[in-house]
Amino acid sequence: MKYKGLLFDFDYTLGDSTDGIVTCVNYALECLGYQTAERETIRRTIGLHLEEVYRVLVKEQGQAVKEVEGPRFARLFMEKADQVMTEKSSFYPGVLTCMREWREQGYKLGVVTTKYRHRIESILEKYQEKGLFDIIIGGDSVKHPKPDPEGLLQVLEIWGMSKEEVLYVGDSLVDARTAQAAGVDFAGVTTGTTTKEALEQYPNIGIFDKVETLPL
Repeated sequence: MKYKGLLFDFDYTLGDSTDGIVTCVNYALECLGYQTAERETIRRTIGLHLEEVYRVLVKEQGQAVKEVEGPRFARLFMEKADQVMTEKSSFYPGVLTCMREWREQGYKLGVVTTKYRHRIESILEKYQEKGLFDIIIGGDSVKHPKPDPEGLLQVLEIWGMSKEEVLYVGDSLVDARTAQAAGVDFAGVTTGTTTKEALEQYPNIGIFDKVETLPL
């Protein structure tokens, strides 16, 4: 097999945390004195790091961005997420079965996401799949969030693999840019808010309708 390691984004690639994210984003906005945002507006920000989410949504409301509020927005989001995110997050049907099959075939599996590591771990525990992934790199595992390649490069170093031996799978332009910056192959999936045509603008081995249809 060409690849030895398979790395995945989480939100809209492996699963869906939309309900939890909408709850947390609007909680943070309200605490800061802003109007709540529409669900679809928030969906388009999923995958960005939290301070960038704040900037995008505040601009959407025609308000001036206050950089000092970005970290506070992130803290408020996390405060609410500790209460609701695990309950309101789920894997897509078929994903866990697919991951188990790939593990049995000898692939190493990992997640590189802007979600915090403990959040992914708690979702896995909910599904009784704690040991499913060999490595999880969350937003709290790096100094520079995606599309910076730091997370992917960390995994390459830990696994002792070359860039040619690893595939990164994601649903967004941020994921495509991250793979490009790291110099690893990218496969896109259209289970998120980004179109096939948009993902095809970046180097890729293919754009697929869901993770399970990857040609591995």
